[in-house]
Amino acid sequence: MTKAVLKRLSSLASGFRGRKITVFGDLMLDRYVKGSVKRISPEAPVPVVRVTSESSVCGGAANVAVNLATLGAAPALVSVAGRDSAAEELTSLLSAAGVPPTHLVQDPSFRTIEKTRVIAEHQQVVRFDREHPALLGPAAKKAALASLDEALSGGCGALILSDYGKGLLEPATIKAAVALAARRNVPVFVDPKVEHFQLYRGVACITPNTSEAFGGMRLTQRDGQPAAEQLGRTIVRKLACRSLLITQGEHGMTLFTRRGAAVDSVHIPTRAREVFDVTGAGDTVISTLALAWAAGGSPEEAALAANFAAGVVVAKLGTASVTVEELLESARSWITA
Repeated sequence: MTKAVLKRLSSLASGFRGRKITVFGDLMLDRYVKGSVKRISPEAPVPVVRVTSESSVCGGAANVAVNLATLGAAPALVSVAGRDSAAEELTSLLSAAGVPPTHLVQDPSFRTIEKTRVIAEHQQVVRFDREHPALLGPAAKKAALASLDEALSGGCGALILSDYGKGLLEPATIKAAVALAARRNVPVFVDPKVEHFQLYRGVACITPNTSEAFGGMRLTQRDGQPAAEQLGRTIVRKLACRSLLITQGEHGMTLFTRRGAAVDSVHIPTRAREVFDVTGAGDTVISTLALAWAAGGSPEEAALAANFAAGVVVAKLGTASVTVEELLESARSWITA
């Protein structure tokens, strides 16, 4: 890491402001119930959490959009929510974060997904989900694709597919979304789910973690960088994507880029720091990667920016986002280290 690289990242970041990025995928409302534990319940061997605070934030594709807005971009979020109190809370949070709910489809037969995490002494005690993906019908998906077409027609630097496996992204909608982007020469970035992994052919970049990368190729997971290198090259060649970024937790991330018939790779290590919560880190990675790429960065520069951004959010508790200032400060700390 050199000062020249930092200068280049600063230049890219200056191009984030107002850049249009479209996000298409499953959104949800993340609730946090926080408290302290002083005793074990006499009713069952479980901790008794004395609640001290409750809060809600945007989750899933909504968190991707919020990450983009926090970095200064102008995101368009396309998804499906219900007509319920959770949807009202979610749209209010989105608006407050600078993400207009203009392209959201609201379906009265669908229940907005909610994930509630109970956290005590900085540790997650339990999580409970309210979701009914089967209620997301064909009419809602068709309306979401029409909304996506409208969002892309207004001009867009990148399309992010945020696949949480909650029903909106399925073979038909994936194919349609990729085709809509291709028609307008919009690069597509994918945070994939294992079951849909091999459907994302020809996209600009896929950002699986190690488990998703092996699972997506129906392979038994193997540890070590040599195994990751072999897997990455196999994925890029089979899916004919321009690049692939495998995130590897505390081991950093590895970027694979197709150069004609060859596939180049570069490993980006992570600097040791205290990790409080990895919730939503993948959302931060793909939002920063796509935004830096759309701002004119090379795949390597975009991946480096994503690495710095991820290093910031994992040091925060709960679903979080990163500002440009935090991203650049994270980069500066690498120089001094």
